[in-house]
Amino acid sequence: MTTRYYTAVDDLLINLDQAARTLFGRPATTGRPNPAAAAPPVELPPEEQRRAGRLMRVNHTGEVCAQALYQGQALTARLTAVRDRMEQATVEENDHLAWCATRLRELDSRPSVLNPLFYAGAFTLGALAGAAGDRWSLGFVAETEQQVVEHLNNHLQRLPAHDRPSRAILEQMREDEASHAASAMAAGAARLPLPVRALMKGVSKVMTGTTYWV
Repeated sequence: MTTRYYTAVDDLLINLDQAARTLFGRPATTGRPNPAAAAPPVELPPEEQRRAGRLMRVNHTGEVCAQALYQGQALTARLTAVRDRMEQATVEENDHLAWCATRLRELDSRPSVLNPLFYAGAFTLGALAGAAGDRWSLGFVAETEQQVVEHLNNHLQRLPAHDRPSRAILEQMREDEASHAASAMAAGAARLPLPVRALMKGVSKVMTGTTYWV
C-alpha cells in the first residue's frame, strides 16, 4: 500500500473544505440515526418553541466550535495516534451538528450568524493546543468535553419538559461528550491549570450568551 503524504498546501485546502462543510454544507457523519426520530412529535406553544429554538441554536454553535477545535488540534498534533483520535472525534461530533441543524429547522429557527467568527476562534485555539504538545492537547479535549457536559445538563433543565425530540438529541450528545472526555483522560491527558480552565469557561459564556439571541 502506498502511503500518501500531504503538503502544507494540501492541509490548507483540506481544512478550508472542512470549514466550508461545517459552516455552509453537510459534513460527513457516522450515519447514526437521529435520536429525535424515536421521540413522538410534539406541538409547542409559540413562546416555548422560540426558547427551544434559541437553546438548540446555542448547541448548534457549540458543535461548530467543537468541529473547529478538533480540526485545529488534528492539524498540529505530533503523534499519529492522537491525530487519528481527533479526526475520529470530528466525525462523531458531525452527528451532533447534523442533529442540531435538523432540530433547528423543525423549530422554525436558524443557526447563529456568528458561527464563522466562533469557528475561526475555536480553530485557532485548537491549533495552539495541539502545538503545545499532545498531552496538553488531550487535556484541552477532556476539559472542553467536561464543560460541555455541564452545559448540556443546564440546557436539559431549561428546555420545555415536553420537548422530547430536543431532549433526546441533547441526552445522546451528553453521553458522547462524556465518552470523549473519558477517552482523552485514558490516553494521557494533562490536567489544565486553573486559569486556563477559567478562561475556557469565560469564552464559553460569551458564546452561549450571544448565540442565544443572534
